[in-house]
Amino acid sequence: MLMSMTGFGKAIAESPTKKISVEIKSLNSKQMDLNVRIPYAFREHELDVRSAIGRTLERGKVDVVINTENLPGTSTTVSTTINVEALNEYRRRIAEASAALGIAEPADWYSVLLRFPDVMHTEAPDTANEADTKALNDAVAAAIEALMSHRRAEGLSLEKFFTERIEAISELLAGIEPYEKERVARIRMRIEDGLAKIPVAEYDKGRLEQEMIFYIEKLDVNEEKQRLARHLSYFLETMAAPRPGQGKKLGFITQEMGREINTLGSKSNHADMQAIVVRMKDLLEQIKEQVLNVM
Repeated sequence: MLMSMTGFGKAIAESPTKKISVEIKSLNSKQMDLNVRIPYAFREHELDVRSAIGRTLERGKVDVVINTENLPGTSTTVSTTINVEALNEYRRRIAEASAALGIAEPADWYSVLLRFPDVMHTEAPDTANEADTKALNDAVAAAIEALMSHRRAEGLSLEKFFTERIEAISELLAGIEPYEKERVARIRMRIEDGLAKIPVAEYDKGRLEQEMIFYIEKLDVNEEKQRLARHLSYFLETMAAPRPGQGKKLGFITQEMGREINTLGSKSNHADMQAIVVRMKDLLEQIKEQVLNVM
């Protein structure tokens, strides 16, 4: 079975005082690229959240957003202090600068002084207790499962997509055979016609036959056809593996398929065969684009 790297999951859990929402979005990436936005009260649990997500999702560019909201009837006490000593020092320095530069002192000292750093300090005693932490873990687990469900559904769509195109390439490969014998006959006729047009040409027919056999063997595509057929079968077998994680392997197989198709094109020397090769390449490019989304 296949699993896509693309997915989205959202979940909400509640503690006695908070509602915690977790959103996880995943896109394709060669490795795990995890970005987590978590409220300050839960910062000490960020590594646990990262570990749970990374262990399950394995690969992808993953963005996680965690928000908290106080439930009705609960409140958070905020403590704010003003550093009077810092205010006084800032005011003294500004007055000295005003006198030295000949600039008038501010008319509204408070609006100026309160902009300086370390003047005000706000401390919210809002820390995650055991119930809040459990709600966070529950929401993360549920969001991961929702995302994995999305990934599995996307994986089924990818399986259908790949199967249709692999079968189409197989049919095109079978369609090459009728042109092969015709192609050999045309090559032989073209060489013989060329020799016949030479006014005086003496040649060893036995040697000519050997050279034509050698030339035609160089254009033989049976090995390429057999290898491409094996790659197509191997792609389907790999795709059907019971455990997800075939994305990189499928990518390598498509590279091998591309080599065989390119060689078929260079050896074809026949307009109809080349047209088939072009259609194969188009289907293979569609597969390559979507393989990037496979886990």
